[in-house]
Amino acid sequence: MTSKGGAAAERHHKVRASERTSDGKLHAFGGQAAEQVPPDLDRLIHERMRLGIVSSLAVNPSLTFNELKALLKTTDGNLCIHARKLEEAAYITCNKSFDVPAAVRLAGSPTPSRTKTRYKLTAAGRRALERYLDHMEALIRATRER
Repeated sequence: MTSKGGAAAERHHKVRASERTSDGKLHAFGGQAAEQVPPDLDRLIHERMRLGIVSSLAVNPSLTFNELKALLKTTDGNLCIHARKLEEAAYITCNKSFDVPAAVRLAGSPTPSRTKTRYKLTAAGRRALERYLDHMEALIRATRER
């Protein structure tokens, strides 16, 4: 079952044959531009949160989970899901270490340490981001030329 918002979004993204020009490109229909993600656009990076993660890591050598969470103003669960998808695509790496507070180390206490998760952009992730940005720049140029 589709929610009200989901049904509206689905209708918004559907493209009818009458909305295409003879060369198959989309054009405005009924006063509104028809929206469609081009097939060669990287759908994995195109999603807002994942684009935020990849972009943040592109300008930082690495970021911890908490740094990314604060930067992107998101929840633990949301960041986990999107980071996992990027990791599965080999766009980012995830390194988990254990942070034992100095007081605990000195006391020799068996207190459990906190997990520290650090993310880095891989070479494949950087190439994917560059391709994505090149594609978006081409779309912007094409739009401005009209």
